[in-house]
Amino acid sequence: MDTWFGARSDYPLELFSISHLIVLAIALTGFLCLILLRDNLAAKDALFHQLRWLLFLVLLISEVSYQYWAVSHEYWSFDRYMPLHLCGVASITAMIGLVTLHPFWIRLSFFLGIVPAALALVTPDMPYDYQHYRFWKFFVHHTAIAWASLFLALAMPNALTWRSVFSVYGILLVYAAFIGFWVNPQTGSNYLYLSQRPSTVSPLDFFGDGVWYYINLCLVAFFLFAAQYGIFRWLFKKTASEDN
Repeated sequence: MDTWFGARSDYPLELFSISHLIVLAIALTGFLCLILLRDNLAAKDALFHQLRWLLFLVLLISEVSYQYWAVSHEYWSFDRYMPLHLCGVASITAMIGLVTLHPFWIRLSFFLGIVPAALALVTPDMPYDYQHYRFWKFFVHHTAIAWASLFLALAMPNALTWRSVFSVYGILLVYAAFIGFWVNPQTGSNYLYLSQRPSTVSPLDFFGDGVWYYINLCLVAFFLFAAQYGIFRWLFKKTASEDN
């Protein structure tokens, strides 16, 4: 237990190793299952409420246990362990969305949670393999973020509109400006990777340098929002036509 929950591990994660591919397969399977169960989720039946509170508990336990691990090993610092990255924000909005089922939180979770969490699963910025707690926390947490964000959208599809693409994108720009111009400079942090790119291989490596890095971030974010909404609406339109 001391080794599993310890400060360090002798087993580093290798990108696309067997353990990595297994958790990716589990995450993808969960996505497909949620899509297949979308009619049950929209009907708010017993399965909906069971999944709703299960996802909430997984998100809550993941975040609390992570903070405890950092504090217990005297690693915790504001510049590294606050949930201010997109996945951390999406985890919080998803928990609020799961409790309240309010359209505002569902919109935020849908646009901020699915793609960032999925990209984090594919290119994890995390050094531990499955022999360590951090491996399980990272993959369980990010998988739950993506699942919960999709779960909420499938349960309440009318919460998502074309207008919500622009509203959430505007909120993201304001938040990014706050992090980039105040939080990161004041604390020496790198939240949202606005100070520098991740140390591991990631799609951000192709975004250029200097001002072009930020321009490309903004353009790609809007494109992903629009594409994500378009795919989601196509999915429901196709479902409706098949039912008829």
